[in-house]
Amino acid sequence: MSKLGALSKGLAAVLLACAVTPAMSQTTQQEHVHHMSHSVMPFDMSKTLHIFKMTERGGVLRVVAREAGASDQIALIQQHLKHEAGMVQKGDYGDPAKLHGATMPGLKELQEGASRIKVQYAALPNGAEITFETPDLHLLTAVHRWFGAQLSEHGADAKAE
Repeated sequence: MSKLGALSKGLAAVLLACAVTPAMSQTTQQEHVHHMSHSVMPFDMSKTLHIFKMTERGGVLRVVAREAGASDQIALIQQHLKHEAGMVQKGDYGDPAKLHGATMPGLKELQEGASRIKVQYAALPNGAEITFETPDLHLLTAVHRWFGAQLSEHGADAKAE
């Protein structure tokens, strides 16, 4: 094989690796979130579903058991979301940052603007939810960006509503 032929094959391999890497990294991040979720959340991700609903004033993060009557999972969801609501109201987004990374979209703004975001926890028959509301357009955008990042990274463990 000529030097030019070898160089062409090498260049093609590099270009192929560059083209494939972004798709692989997203799958890797989704797998990372699914497998590492137990370090942040006490419930089983494969038995629950995260639902993200963006609203005109913020959004609603709901976590529900996939199977009706899964009382063990429902209790863990409620315990966790109640704790998280109290933490994020103070601007402590440490658990989401631990799982998704400290640079996830919207996170810095939410931490800094916590006093201007109303956070409300509610237990549901099949899980729980946290409502985020703000009149601040900058923080509203941050909530939506943060929800979008989580929705993407949770993959099959989440859906938009």
